Amino acid sequence: MDHTQAIQHKATEKYLLNELDPELRDQFEEHLFDCQDCAMDLRAAAMFVEQSKVILAEQSQPLVAAQPAAIGKSISQGWVSWFRPAFAVPVFALLLAILIYQNFVSYPRMMQAINQPQAIPWASVNVSTRGTSTTTVKAHSGQGFDLLVSIPQDPSYSSYSLGLYSPAGKLQWSLTIPANSQDDTRSIHVPGAGLEQGTYKLAVTGINSSGQSSSLGSYPVELQIQN
Repeated sequence: MDHTQAIQHKATEKYLLNELDPELRDQFEEHLFDCQDCAMDLRAAAMFVEQSKVILAEQSQPLVAAQPAAIGKSISQGWVSWFRPAFAVPVFALLLAILIYQNFVSYPRMMQAINQPQAIPWASVNVSTRGTSTTTVKAHSGQGFDLLVSIPQDPSYSSYSLGLYSPAGKLQWSLTIPANSQDDTRSIHVPGAGLEQGTYKLAVTGINSSGQSSSLGSYPVELQIQN
């Protein structure tokens, strides 16, 4: 069985519903070892069913205590009902709709966005300049930007620590970079998640081989959010 035949036979759904005859079931199980797409679909479908069982079990609480025999019978009937067409067909129809959307809409859009060249907003920070003016960068909401940080080489430092502080003065993140690079301009990407409009500050600290640190300054970067 190849991938096309598996799709035509709806092998993933029928496999979970135990509706494949023994020959097709064996062929589909052999196919799973070679087809990553079918294996992923089967795992996703199985997880969907298991999670749905948990949710439905939480929502159906008995109002009165039942006898042990009745409880066993109820549980047995509940499990069997999952494989009845009246219940299974809508569940798997929803699952298939999700898988189709991911495979034919969401995933291609994501790959297209990844492979498309993008002009990323950026701002330049020169650590050697004292009393520098505020650097401005414009970005869309949720979009990150690059900081081109120019640090002059200084043999007394073995590394540098960079810390970005939000307009409220809260540390967003910190990063340590080595000082032995031939190029003193480093490109630092600032993730877009959680960014707000306002003036950020990039604090730069030099660290010597003994671990002692010295502040090299704090540099303002104004982020303007565009609609």
